[in-house]
Formats: sequence, structure tokens, C-alpha cells
Amino acid sequence: MSKLVISTSSFDMENNPHIQHLVRKGMPVAANSYGRKITEDEAIALLGNDAVGMIAGIEPLTERVFASARNLKVISRCGSGLDSVDLAAAKRHGITVLNTPEAPAQAVAELALALILTILRRICETDKLVRAGQWPRTQGRLLAAQRVGIIGLGRVGRRVARVCQAFGADVVAHDSYVTNSPDEVELIPLEKLLAEADIITLHVTYDADTHHLLNENAFARMKRGAIVINTARGGLIDETALADALNSGQLAAAALDVFEQEPYHGPLLKCENAILTSHVGSLARESRQRMEIEAAENLLQGLIEAGVMKNG
Repeated sequence: MSKLVISTSSFDMENNPHIQHLVRKGMPVAANSYGRKITEDEAIALLGNDAVGMIAGIEPLTERVFASARNLKVISRCGSGLDSVDLAAAKRHGITVLNTPEAPAQAVAELALALILTILRRICETDKLVRAGQWPRTQGRLLAAQRVGIIGLGRVGRRVARVCQAFGADVVAHDSYVTNSPDEVELIPLEKLLAEADIITLHVTYDADTHHLLNENAFARMKRGAIVINTARGGLIDETALADALNSGQLAAAALDVFEQEPYHGPLLKCENAILTSHVGSLARESRQRMEIEAAENLLQGLIEAGVMKNG
């Protein structure tokens, strides 16, 4: 019997009308039971050869996965990024790939802002000292006094620009694909942004061209004491080089929500001036609900167009 697979590690099936519609139509659902991102082999096992549709997380969906899942027709990403999907291989196997680019954008932008403010006002450090019995008069910095450099002016980057401007920050940006910037955001070359920004926040897609976009050389070109934020994709940063830059004092602080390998076990764990979160950018209740419903709606429509399900 044909089935659906939900591989993302958290998904509210009970309150999703489109999934419940498919269940009522007699379509069984196989879910991720690991509570984490699954591996390529686990994806192959979960899909089997009877899955026709998949709501995907960020697990690797490769040629090998598609060759094994012979009846798979539709992949609906619960999120915006498609860097974990081999799109060329999906096309060769006749698999439609869909995503939900708008739904998580506000949540990711708000997390980026939260991380910026947490670093500037030294909230983690102060909390730790208060819990240790101290009463520090911790002096932080104003966002309004910073030059914020945004790399990537897509759905998330533009939102980050607006909220930083609302705080009074000077915002500059670099995006190779954007010619018309939002109001009062100056588009500048990447080299100039790296050299001038007090805070650099990443909001670009990950591919071969952006792999380790921020590396040892990039960190060396930044202002001493700069801050780096990454809520986009882990592969954008050389994490070992980042740890070295933090330990040397070249960078004042960094905050990362995404990593090349997740769960993360690398050298940044030992950097007290790094804030590390567990890929929770889209996990605001309202955004997550919208994202899951849109992903399921995309899946249902894709299955109808593929002739697997009937309309109605």
C-alpha cells in the first residue's frame, strides 16, 4: 500500500487538516521516530519502496535515496532551504520538489535580532554571574550605534534590515542577485561589508559558491571586535576558523543556530563568547504552524497533480 513519510523531527499531524484529510482517505503515514535529523540511510529505510509523498526536513535527499524510493512522486520541504535535496537527481526520477519559503522567514529574522541583542547586552554572561551569586554592572552596547552588514537580502535578510533600522542601526548589505535595495539600505561589495560592519549576519542560500563564505581570510578582513550571526545554513561558515577568530579576540562574539554537522560537537562548544542554538530558527509556534500547514497543502496538491490522489 502507498504511504506518506514525514521525516522532519517535529510535526503536529493531529492538528494539520491536510494530513488528516489524507489519513481519512486511507493513506498511512510513517513518521520520524528519532527526534533529530535523520541520515541518508535512515531516509532510505523510512521511505522504503512504497512512499509516494514526503514532508521533508533537512536530511540528505540524494540520488541514492531517490533510486531506492522508486514510487516517490512529491517532496514537500517544511521550510525554505533546498540545499539538502539533490534537485537534479529528483528531476531525473520524476519527483516534484516543493518548499515553504515565506512561512519561516519572520521567525528566523526575529531569532537573528534576538541573538544580536543578546550579544550586545551581554545577557548570557550576566545571567551566569547572577546565578553564581554576583551582581555585575555589565555594560553592553547599543544596536543603534552599530553598522549592521547583511549578507543576503531575501525574505529573511530584508526583515532583519527593517528591524535593525527600527532600532536606529546603520544597515548595509551585499547580495549578488539584488539590484534594488530596501529603503535606506546601501548595497556594497562583500569586501567593503566585511571591512566596515560591526555586526555581520548571514541570510544567503548554501551552495558550492557560498561554501565557507566566511573563512579564515574573511575573518581576518573583518573589523577587530566584530560580531558574526548565522541563522541561515551551517556550511556558510568554516567553524574551526571561526573558533580560532573568537579565541584570538579578532571577533568579539558569534551566535550560530546552524552547523555543518548537526547535532553539533565541534570546537565552538569551548568558546565562551559564542552562543549556540539547536537549529530552532523556524520554531516559533505561529510560524511553525503556518509552515507545517503550507507543507502539507503543497504535498496534497502535488499528489493530486501527479495523479496519486483525486481532488476533493
